Amino acid sequence: MLQIALGLLALSAFAGFLALCLEVADAYFADYGECRVRINEGEKELVAEGGANLLSILSDQHIFIPSACGGRGSCGLCKVKVLEGAGPLLPTETPYLEPEEIDNNVRLSCQVKVRNDVKIEIPPELFLIKEYKVRVVGIRDLTPDTKEFRFQLLEPDTISFKAGQYLQVNIPEYEGCDEPIYRAYSIASPETKREEVTLIITRVPQGIATTYLHDFLQEGDEITLNGPYGEFYLRESDRDIFMVATGSGLAPIMSLLYKMADEGIQRKTTVIFGDRTRNDLFYLEELEALTQRIPSLEIIPTLSRPVAEDRWKGRKGRVTEALKERLKDGDNTEIYVCGNPAMVESVEKIALESGVPGDRIFYDKYA
Repeated sequence: MLQIALGLLALSAFAGFLALCLEVADAYFADYGECRVRINEGEKELVAEGGANLLSILSDQHIFIPSACGGRGSCGLCKVKVLEGAGPLLPTETPYLEPEEIDNNVRLSCQVKVRNDVKIEIPPELFLIKEYKVRVVGIRDLTPDTKEFRFQLLEPDTISFKAGQYLQVNIPEYEGCDEPIYRAYSIASPETKREEVTLIITRVPQGIATTYLHDFLQEGDEITLNGPYGEFYLRESDRDIFMVATGSGLAPIMSLLYKMADEGIQRKTTVIFGDRTRNDLFYLEELEALTQRIPSLEIIPTLSRPVAEDRWKGRKGRVTEALKERLKDGDNTEIYVCGNPAMVESVEKIALESGVPGDRIFYDKYA
């Protein structure tokens, strides 16, 4: 049995090595010449050197497709309809595509190599996505591994977005990163503050983007953002609201609350915000100040792993437990949730079991 296992392991390693060699050969030796990308029945046509993926070719021409992972094929957001020239569907795409999408020629643009002329369709509103040159005007520690970044808009000097949407931060080459990448982060600031945006970014161990942002980016530096993206925004209704967040998932929730305060929206709203210890919580003073502007707002901070030095007298337990206790009847309720994927899935399950229709549970899939 050991010899069989070792044989299989060797075969897998050899197959992986061959795949890597093919990729390297394709990158360095293949010459596909100029390829044309025809968009929306000729509404726009691009010419690019063949061999790159469709996502990067569009980005280079300032057509920005949502992508939270920076083109690594792990978020499933960069979907476009490819009518001609895409080649066969790849195994790396199928986990992110519904059967109906596959039938309608939807592909992940980061996985589609442009080796010949292609025809695609994208939503017209993506042509409105812009790139923004910004300057860092403030960096503040919120927790030991979470920072608040404030960016002043330079060119263009203002931005329009819906509270709850996100931006992509362009990370330049630096020590440890040999090519530019980008990552998605939700906007935490009010949509009325158009000359500046605030992002809340938690360090990811060995994360290329967060390492740069936490360790290299300084006040006064200039970088670029693009966006805004996302369907995570406040719906117009008179229903009760539950907002659930952990960690930096509080960012879009803050933007939604600022919108409610600025516009005098007084819907009954419960915010459940949690993390492990007291040191992991932030913006508690800002949340309390918002209750003065939104009398119908209730804030429930909760700790899942409080330690003795926290001297925590508030609620203990997971945010999902708090939601299950408070959400009794989902018939007149909307849910807005942002945090790690496992928590989002748990919240969705609880909400559905409590009678909240699936089309009233809102979250961004990149979270």
